[in-house]
Amino acid sequence: MIVDDSLTVRTIFKRMVESDPALVIAGTASSAERAIAQLAETPADVVLLDLEMPGIGGLGALPAILATPGRPQVLVVSSLTVDGAEHTLSALQMGAADTLLKPRPGGFTEDYRAALLGKIRALGSRAAAATAPDTDTPAPEEAPAPAPSFVRTGLVRRTRRPEVIAIGASTGGIHALGLMLRRLAPDFDIPLVITQHLPANFMPVFARQIEAACGRPAEIAAEGLILTPGRILIAPGHGHVVIKRKASGGLVTRISTEPQPSGCLPSVDPMLASLAEACEGRALGVILSGMGRDGVLGAGALVEAGGTIFAQDADSSAVWGMPGAVSRAGLASFIATPDRIGEAVMTLASAPAAVPATAVHK
Repeated sequence: MIVDDSLTVRTIFKRMVESDPALVIAGTASSAERAIAQLAETPADVVLLDLEMPGIGGLGALPAILATPGRPQVLVVSSLTVDGAEHTLSALQMGAADTLLKPRPGGFTEDYRAALLGKIRALGSRAAAATAPDTDTPAPEEAPAPAPSFVRTGLVRRTRRPEVIAIGASTGGIHALGLMLRRLAPDFDIPLVITQHLPANFMPVFARQIEAACGRPAEIAAEGLILTPGRILIAPGHGHVVIKRKASGGLVTRISTEPQPSGCLPSVDPMLASLAEACEGRALGVILSGMGRDGVLGAGALVEAGGTIFAQDADSSAVWGMPGAVSRAGLASFIATPDRIGEAVMTLASAPAAVPATAVHK
């Protein structure tokens, strides 16, 4: 469904979507109120949502849209102004899956059409998977209770309290990240490093959201920042954050713009790979909802060095691309919902230097 108060935008988006024979328009609406009413009668898998509309607007209507019978994934079509970033990130935190720039007149190019259709297909993949059996991919493992067992590929492993926890996320990851961080207790003191795929000018707003979500300072990583207990550092939009060990023993951030196989900027891979070297495996990587495979190479390096990877499960992910890649590769020790991952992180934070696994992940 396409929801926008501009007839021109609705018409252009409709033509773009209909150019893909695999996609069907469930409807169009000029207001959020009309969209909610239509979605109650004609469910959709994906909703393209403008936030700035007369009436309650897209942001005000978002919870009701997400609760309609089709439980649609919402792609926010947003401007990149400061106000647009505030509203868009609020929508992503509330449960919208992804965002796409609304171009100025003349900006609806073939490249834009390809990007739009790619996001729609990715967001619709969960609905398609729900109606078609998947015989190749094993079902995600349920989180054990009360504490997770840190095991992988059938081998009992020991997991030490990590020096650093690194989180990678993309499509659907902001909502998941909020759910996870809210499980961290006030006395949680392990440094956190976050790589979230977002435009550079969204990052200051994103940092403020992270602060609000977990009640501790969050800032955008820069060259030479020191990792300290409980500090949260966020990869900037223009570069990858990597961690290095100083001669004095402390850990500091470096910013890299070296191209990565994933094509992402920032990318999760160099963050995790750098921790493999700097911490000699005494690090935890968490891969949350996201499109593509960014993070699987870095996760492999971290696990090879003795580190640990947690991954979000398929049912709670907007897109099980990034967490699915590390899970299928046998790199994830623990596969669960974001809140259960948060609980597992707290268990690790309070663990002694080495914790024996209690079960085997098959």
